[in-house]
Amino acid sequence: MPARTLIIEGPQIRIVPWLDVVVDKVGIDPRSSYAEHFWLGLLGPSSLWLLRRLAAELDQKGEGVDIDASEFARSLGLSAATGKNSPMMRTLTRLCQFNLARAYDAATLEVRRRMPPLTRSQVARLHEHSQLQHELWLRSQLHTHRDTDQRRRARTLALSLVQLGEDLESTERQLHRWRLHPALAHDAATWAWSERHRVEEAVDVGLG
Repeated sequence: MPARTLIIEGPQIRIVPWLDVVVDKVGIDPRSSYAEHFWLGLLGPSSLWLLRRLAAELDQKGEGVDIDASEFARSLGLSAATGKNSPMMRTLTRLCQFNLARAYDAATLEVRRRMPPLTRSQVARLHEHSQLQHELWLRSQLHTHRDTDQRRRARTLALSLVQLGEDLESTERQLHRWRLHPALAHDAATWAWSERHRVEEAVDVGLG
């Protein structure tokens, strides 16, 4: 089992992705504005910049990358020292404390490429204005997912109607009868007919 505390002992560190099916799917890119607005105040600038750099390295190298702790520290404006109490090791330790990284062994560090949203207790530690902004962000996410789900449902219904032989106008009218918003109904009907034409053209090309 990976160690939960930082036990990296040498200047050469192997960085590998921390695979987490939940956080990898719904998490937030450390280079996002969310990370700047909400995680920065808790994590600190050095740790956030380090996480961003490591995430970028993993995006480029895939399965893992070897870094020189001294050189990496200098690139972040930190001391090149790599001892247990050096700025670089304290920064790595902070990532571990916030469950954004963990030591696998004495030379390997697992790092998250995406950050989870702040927990309720973490939000409570933010400045009052930031707490309000975070609440607004949560609401916007709920609306975004709701709107996306409605659009997907509308397009699925429209495509079904088109496949049953309905023309563009009748497809849109039927979506109105099902109480879909007029703009949503128009978008879905237009998309369904475009999709039908795309498929027909592909078939014609294949037959030709």
